[in-house]
Amino acid sequence: MSRLLRLLVVLAPLAASAQQDVSGYNRALAAFNAGDLDTAAPLFLRLSEGEVPPDVKARSEYYLAQSFAKKDLPVAAFITYANIVNAGPKHPSYLKAIEGLVDMQQRLDEQNLIPSILNQAYTDEVRDQWVTLPKEVLARINYLVGTVSQRRMRFEEARALLEAVPRDSRVYAKARYLLGIVLADPRFPGRPGEAQSLDQEAISSFKDVLAAKEPQVELPETRQLAMLSLGRVLYRRGEYARAEEAYEMVPRYARFWDQALFENGFARFQNEDFGGALGSLQALHAPQFEGAFQPESWILKATVYYYSCLYDEVKTTLASFDAHYGPMAKQLEPFTREDVTLVQAFNLVASENRRLPRPVYLWIRSNERIREVQRMLARVDAEKRELTEGPWRGTPLATQTVASLEDVRSTLLQVGGTLARSRLHEAYDNLRTFSDQAEIIRVQTALDEKDLFQAGVDQRALLARQSLYRPKMPGEAWNYWKFQGEFWIDEIGYYQYTLKRGCPAKKAER
Repeated sequence: MSRLLRLLVVLAPLAASAQQDVSGYNRALAAFNAGDLDTAAPLFLRLSEGEVPPDVKARSEYYLAQSFAKKDLPVAAFITYANIVNAGPKHPSYLKAIEGLVDMQQRLDEQNLIPSILNQAYTDEVRDQWVTLPKEVLARINYLVGTVSQRRMRFEEARALLEAVPRDSRVYAKARYLLGIVLADPRFPGRPGEAQSLDQEAISSFKDVLAAKEPQVELPETRQLAMLSLGRVLYRRGEYARAEEAYEMVPRYARFWDQALFENGFARFQNEDFGGALGSLQALHAPQFEGAFQPESWILKATVYYYSCLYDEVKTTLASFDAHYGPMAKQLEPFTREDVTLVQAFNLVASENRRLPRPVYLWIRSNERIREVQRMLARVDAEKRELTEGPWRGTPLATQTVASLEDVRSTLLQVGGTLARSRLHEAYDNLRTFSDQAEIIRVQTALDEKDLFQAGVDQRALLARQSLYRPKMPGEAWNYWKFQGEFWIDEIGYYQYTLKRGCPAKKAER
């Protein structure tokens, strides 16, 4: 009897504490349901960290994340959902947290951290559970994890995930575009023996994007990327006329139009339409594209002139390349040293920096993943201000959440720095590579001029005997206007050169 009394003495406080915990949870839930998030969230935090029954603790963690989401603090919400997901499938709110994490990814358009968390969690152990998720949530997971697999060159895995995205999903177009990229990648396993079939599958995937009709915020830019990628696959296959058609689908003045102009110049050159190639480059070199970083376009222009034996034009073009891009390599060199930290690299492009050449700065800033890091950093800073200046100011909730946001901010700076450093090195390497190519063309031009002189060929007379004619008109609805040095906005993109040929007969045949 005395032992039972001692037991009752011990158990009585626990029972009272449990009753108090349930009461606290009920008060928090009542405030949450009433929309009083300022009251509910601190209560849920206290319960999630206290010595409470596991089911109360688990529900409190989930409703804390829900409170952040409803309070328009999506980064804080995703951190809390991620903690639940990282706890594993035994957590009572595990699947709901997966849904919440996917929802926050969509709201934030976050492409780095959340996909990595989902990729890490998407193991064989949980696949059967995840199949029970809502169809659209599972489709987004397959797409997001597929992006991680593609970046890590796990191409077969990426293919399976992306092919699992159904046609009625809102990420279907993006999944088909990325599937095409995966299948067209030269590193895809077995490609040497299956290049033909893989290319056809890639082309089919890109055409699926172009045929997609469902409303998507991302659809217009996804369509443009599919047009570019379709042109690239066709170009690689030597189908230059079809590649031209793909590049010309990219709308004028759209985000990727300058890239389409450049690549179309290559397709026209390979299709022996030298005038068309120069026309594409004429548009690309218009004042409206002054900030574009396209050093290779000048090398292509010089190459077109070289194949036409127009050596004076070759020299003029290379001189323009040297004047425009020559100083850039020297400006970039200090920022490619090993002692430049990731944070320093990111800060170079976080806001306009006059130490970087403006075309390089704009080119780096155009990278979608860098833009996404900048958007996320701005969102993190906004949430930190809300927590430190709002109704939770000075509370443990504000202190702990701000610390978590600062951890996310540090991670984002490392991700952004890695991307910025990679782009800086790529820009520097491109400038050096194309400077070397310019020198090769310059030397070969001098040698060919010497050969013509020694052969007694009067190139000026050869050119004087030729006439220049209007380019062929595409149709009756088109008008011809002679270019007179002025760039009119409604004419850019429709230029067509006609060229004389300065090559002797044998040279021309070769």
